[in-house]
Amino acid sequence: MRIGRRTFATLGPLAALGLLAACSDDGGGSNGGGGGGGGEGDFVTDLTFGTGGTGGVYYPLGGEYATIYEDNIDGITVTYTDSGASVENIGKIFQGEWQLGIAQSDTANKAVTGEGEFEGAQVDNIGWIAGLYPEAAHIVTLEGNGIESPADLMGKRIAVGDVGSGTRAVSDAILTAYGIGEDDYEKFEQDFSSSLDLLRDNNIDASVFVVGTPTGSLGDLAATNDVKLVSLEQDKADEVASESLYEVYTIKPEAYEFLQEPVTTLSVAAALLASTTQVSPEVGYEITKATFEFADTITLPQGDLIAHDFALTGQGEVPLHPGAERYYEEEGLL
Repeated sequence: MRIGRRTFATLGPLAALGLLAACSDDGGGSNGGGGGGGGEGDFVTDLTFGTGGTGGVYYPLGGEYATIYEDNIDGITVTYTDSGASVENIGKIFQGEWQLGIAQSDTANKAVTGEGEFEGAQVDNIGWIAGLYPEAAHIVTLEGNGIESPADLMGKRIAVGDVGSGTRAVSDAILTAYGIGEDDYEKFEQDFSSSLDLLRDNNIDASVFVVGTPTGSLGDLAATNDVKLVSLEQDKADEVASESLYEVYTIKPEAYEFLQEPVTTLSVAAALLASTTQVSPEVGYEITKATFEFADTITLPQGDLIAHDFALTGQGEVPLHPGAERYYEEEGLL
């Protein structure tokens, strides 16, 4: 099931983060749950699952898992919704409006430490369920746009990610590494799908987005256009990785039919998160268990990557959800 996109991301970054800060200042529930409430009486069984834009991986993956959870966990309903992705999903969980969400691991870590987009609004009610798969930064352009290196993005029209997504932070990190500041390019804050439409229509020169590899939407664009993925120089990739929560990552040529050579870029983990104040330890345990037991039924290519050996990748400072902790202890992973 799905519902329409909520309003958090549409507020704009400053208003959205102000809303988070206001929730933080209000003190939240008695168990430190931010806007989400406190003790066992606040656990719910009607769950809303924040995903991402409809052109990316989060949205269809969340939809498939929503069905899996409903079909295999007694007594719960799961409604999935498109969203601005990482920041919005975490923000909605913090406010107690949503209970599940997918987010980039770096964004989740910034949320619990009160850094970056979450400065002044430390999030204390999200729990790590699982690292699902690596997702890579894609710098996409079309042949003929004169972009051979990220350095060539200077002065260009660039889609840098939707408001409320983790892509924007990656875009900023890459551009900063190449000496490209806010005033050195024309910024388009678009979701993944919209950015590809703009690129197809020559309304922008390049799009930066973070997504699981491969993504079908990029293959669709390549079917009608000469698509090009721009590679980072190794030293720049190493520099950014050393100063952040990103990992150096290689997109292999077999990922896309149009790709002839490996592409050096950055990656984070796509992480499944759950509210610790609204999702009970028992339901959290069943969600974690179902996430792995039914991974082989996921129809997306990313389903092949969802496994125990990646489950804690990128967790960092994000606490395990009590239900996930029980599952990992039983499986001998802790």
